Amino acid sequence: MAALPAAGTAQWSSRFAFIMAAIGSSVGLGNLWRFSAELGTNGGAAFLIVYVACIVFVGIPVLMSEFMIGRAGQSSSAVGSSNDLASRSGVSKVWSAGAWFGMAASFLIVSFYCVVAAWVLNYLVRFLGNSFTGMAAADIAALFPAMLENPMGNGNFLEAVWPYFFIFAGITIWLVARGVNQGIEVAAKLLMPIFFVLLIGLALYSIVSGMESGGTAQAVGFMFTPDFSKITPAVATSALGQACFSIGIGNAIMITYGSYLPRDINIPKAAVGISVADTMVAIIAGLAIFPIVFSNNLDFSAGAGIFFQTLPTALADFWVIGAAFFFLAFFAAITSSVSLLEPSVAFVAERFNMTKKKAAWLTGAAITALGLVSMLSPKFFDFIDTGLAGPILAPLSALFIVLFTGWRLKKTIVAEEIEGDSEGLGRFIMFFVRFVAPVFMTVVLVLGILSKYFGFEF
Repeated sequence: MAALPAAGTAQWSSRFAFIMAAIGSSVGLGNLWRFSAELGTNGGAAFLIVYVACIVFVGIPVLMSEFMIGRAGQSSSAVGSSNDLASRSGVSKVWSAGAWFGMAASFLIVSFYCVVAAWVLNYLVRFLGNSFTGMAAADIAALFPAMLENPMGNGNFLEAVWPYFFIFAGITIWLVARGVNQGIEVAAKLLMPIFFVLLIGLALYSIVSGMESGGTAQAVGFMFTPDFSKITPAVATSALGQACFSIGIGNAIMITYGSYLPRDINIPKAAVGISVADTMVAIIAGLAIFPIVFSNNLDFSAGAGIFFQTLPTALADFWVIGAAFFFLAFFAAITSSVSLLEPSVAFVAERFNMTKKKAAWLTGAAITALGLVSMLSPKFFDFIDTGLAGPILAPLSALFIVLFTGWRLKKTIVAEEIEGDSEGLGRFIMFFVRFVAPVFMTVVLVLGILSKYFGFEF
């Protein structure tokens, strides 16, 4: 018999609510700021091919595994669900390390994610105030590094980062404190449809406006005409890391979201659908950004500067379009930030028998304090992002999860979670859970550590 949810565990109110929340979690700044940066610096189409392969062979299997653990486990937290399944499967609770690593990763990520979102809000306000019009390109490009160097802004609210950091962190905590149905669901169902409309509209604008200058043709060639010689171990590692970051696996998010899943949701189909949606958003975002970049002869390999230097330079005299881009980024950021905070809040509420509201504000205060350190110290920000959460905790979490699901989880539990009209699809994905995803996650973990801490170049 299929396990029933733990007493008092919330559930998604509808299939649409779950899909919007899960896509909202996956679709974030990783699809806009980070995907465009990775695509630009890693060979364009060559990177995209490897990225899509990573989504298929690693992203979907890990995502399905996390949903299965969440729904099958009789708990409202990722750690609780993993412990429950380990006990029912007759294996050591050491296997819940995947949930622990993931929860630690999401806690760290949301702290610096609020900083990146604060940059987004800062630029949104600048565009709404039409402050870029008439500025020289060099002056616009200089704003971003100056903002990183001096987040306090010398008392100038417009130039500072800290007010927007507190605003964004406060919105995130407030939404999570409202609970699954009144907080996360409401944000996802309201913001994600607006996000999709804005994204498609901006992509169409970018494509049409770039046709005369040739920027669209260049962008399409860059994104979809691969130079296979550019596929290197470094590109492959970056693509796998981006795939994990973009979908949100290895962060205990989807285990937690899976714990709210009703039995009528088909897990294999949901894993595939959400991964496809996330990938399409990333590609459409590229089509919204790169025609503008090429039309203005700007640096397509500028990394994070594409979003915070290149685009503002290109759209300086088109404040409405610029504001729309940063509204888009804000909507993406808020739906992802609530999902990143949720695993830690669910754990604290369950472990210490707290109300969701109290757990959210206590946990939120902790991530705000940590985020302030990231905001004031770029080195600390970089360490959390590229030195700990990204290359170590998230891959470790994903590795433990696929090994646990594929090799230690009781087979009857696996069968219960994939049964239905897509059982064949579920069994097919389970092959990758057992034999493919663990290899790739081990590779990205080892290469990430060797590259970051030992200076190896691949």
